[in-house]
Amino acid sequence: MRYNPLDKSLYINNRKNFNKQLPAKSLAIFNSNDVMPTNADGTMTFRQNSDLFYLSGIDQEDSILVMFPDFPNDGWREILFVKETNEHIAIWEGHKYTKEEATDASGIQNIMWLSEFPVVFRTLMAEAENVFINTNEHIRAASEVQTRDERFIKWCKETYPAHQYRKAAPIMHNLRAIKSAEEIKQMQIACNITNEAFRRVLKFTKPGKMEYEIEAEFLHEFVRRGSKGFAYTPIVASGANACVLHYIENSKACKDGDLILMDVGAEYGNYNADMTRTIPVNGRYTQRQKDVYNAVLRVKREAMKMLKPGNVIAEYHKEVGKIMESELVGLGLLDKTDIKNQDAKNPAYKKYFMHGTSHHIGLDVHDVGNVYRKMEEGMVFTVEPGIYILEEGLGIRLENDLVITKSGLNDLMGDIPIELEEIEDLMNS
Repeated sequence: MRYNPLDKSLYINNRKNFNKQLPAKSLAIFNSNDVMPTNADGTMTFRQNSDLFYLSGIDQEDSILVMFPDFPNDGWREILFVKETNEHIAIWEGHKYTKEEATDASGIQNIMWLSEFPVVFRTLMAEAENVFINTNEHIRAASEVQTRDERFIKWCKETYPAHQYRKAAPIMHNLRAIKSAEEIKQMQIACNITNEAFRRVLKFTKPGKMEYEIEAEFLHEFVRRGSKGFAYTPIVASGANACVLHYIENSKACKDGDLILMDVGAEYGNYNADMTRTIPVNGRYTQRQKDVYNAVLRVKREAMKMLKPGNVIAEYHKEVGKIMESELVGLGLLDKTDIKNQDAKNPAYKKYFMHGTSHHIGLDVHDVGNVYRKMEEGMVFTVEPGIYILEEGLGIRLENDLVITKSGLNDLMGDIPIELEEIEDLMNS
């Protein structure tokens, strides 16, 4: 692996916290993600199941974690099954975990080969009454592809129909919403890599460059600093493309006088950064661009003040909407009549700011966490207001990643240039 792994003590503690939530005679099981196919014999880059990684630190396909905290044989209370390697696999696919390496990474003492799973699992199930299964319950999940966990759940219910099946997701969502100090350090590295890449792009950008050339500059800097690449599909949107919220073609030439909205972030050690900056192609903002930019920046700053323990995302979004409404009036995009006649379910500001302001971020870019749960110390959120004026071909979004702490906010992207004067200076230095 190209990143420095976190110490196994983190994963030992994560498993302890999970197991505390289980009733008696309960077994929990987590599968790795599949290596996804493309065409012919091609495959996509492997990305580990975030829950399995959170509980074990194991970053390899064909892995299964089973936890049974009160199993009579205490040597079988947590077992990690990994792919048995051999000389042929080592030559064709590269190194895989040995049992000793898997223990060193995870802190799990009992490592077994995957081929042993059926017999061992049958023994465990004979003592279990409840089975906690790992379903994807992210509120935005919409995949039609069946995961390894889903295939396993189907098989398990058919093979062991008399057990009580319960969801692991609520426990995992509660645990993963609060980041440990070690996790935040890993996220800070991802943000630092993103910072270096952004500064590289500021020096590179000029009229005539293609959006995909800018994408390549980010990728180059990410990879050379130990990242596997982008945390998500990058958006490099110049001119009117910035008004398409998930524009990912990145195929147009950057024109003199236009802005470029760049929504990009590095991953590091499976943790993610999520940054948005909007810069002028020619290195100078026009007055109109400055006015809109500063309006977005003011909304962002006011939104950040509301990221504090006790607040709830839904109400927070409403309050940010009110701040945005005021800024849009100031820009001449809305007037008092628009405000007076607006539909409460579809406020007038949504014509120009149609998405939410914040989401959890961590092992997943849109990380898990209950949207109705009050904000707490240790949660990490994005703050990303934007204004999109389709009739002007102008879109501006600004985004940082922030940790809620006892003493306020820890801005993981506080060193990434955001003041338009600094951006202009760096682009013209």
